[in-house]
Amino acid sequence: MTRSKTLVAGGTGFVGRFIVERLLREGHDVAVFGRTAPPPGYFTGPVRFFSGMLDPAQDFSQALADADFLVHAAFDHVPGRYRGGEGEDPEGFRRRNLDGSLALFGAAKQAGLRRAIFLSSRAAYGGEATGAILTEDMPCHPGSLYGQVKRATEEALRAMADPHFVPISLRVTGVYGPSGHGRLHKWSGLFADYLAGKPIEPRAGSEVHGDDVAAAVSLMLATPAQAVSGHMFNVSDMLVDRRDILAIVRKVTACAHPLPERAEAAAIAIMATERLHAHGWRPGGWPLFAETVEGLARQHQPAVLG
Repeated sequence: MTRSKTLVAGGTGFVGRFIVERLLREGHDVAVFGRTAPPPGYFTGPVRFFSGMLDPAQDFSQALADADFLVHAAFDHVPGRYRGGEGEDPEGFRRRNLDGSLALFGAAKQAGLRRAIFLSSRAAYGGEATGAILTEDMPCHPGSLYGQVKRATEEALRAMADPHFVPISLRVTGVYGPSGHGRLHKWSGLFADYLAGKPIEPRAGSEVHGDDVAAAVSLMLATPAQAVSGHMFNVSDMLVDRRDILAIVRKVTACAHPLPERAEAAAIAIMATERLHAHGWRPGGWPLFAETVEGLARQHQPAVLG
């Protein structure tokens, strides 16, 4: 049986690493495209690396040569920021992330790749009404430049669909999980502030584990083309309050600091995931969340007990 060859743009990033690992486990021949090569041992299996940037002038041909699938998980932004990630260069931000992405997808189609998956964002919806249910077919009004770029990329990619090229967009919400070797996880700052006794502002938001995002990507590569071509899918698992996160940290570390108050969850719009569930996607829910936070909290324990 011939192994599928998949290029993951942004494969060394936080979300991209989960995707690469999933594809390796499933037997894909994986290549990664990005600015910085992964350090030795970063992935559990062999991965080819192609150096390059998100830029409409970039030559993607070598990275795409002989590939069957493209997964685009790259995004060029100010470190640590997505919304507002344009910094003081909004035009450059748009050029790299919109024009660069469309150049990558156009090159993939020209090279004969069969499918292209774009990791979009909840931000594509924009400022939703309090307590709204977000469905993939509802009108979008993104207010941030980040959301506008994601939405414009979705639409342009969908227009590329034809019988030989299957484009799919996954609107992903906040992704959590362990980080790669030598990197901080997304809640490291929150954990540190809580353990140091600093006041924590109440906050809640939708979350999904990186492994579940990777499972959605894998599902989209395997589902019959007519069921997914040109479609968008919400990828979200559960609404999580900071109090829930820190309650686990408190238990693991035996920290006595008070927990923050709960946020007003009723004001948060919820992403409907029935469309993805209909194809067999089943996220890990609370058990995976609790297990993951416990594991992350143990990494902080020596600093508390030492």
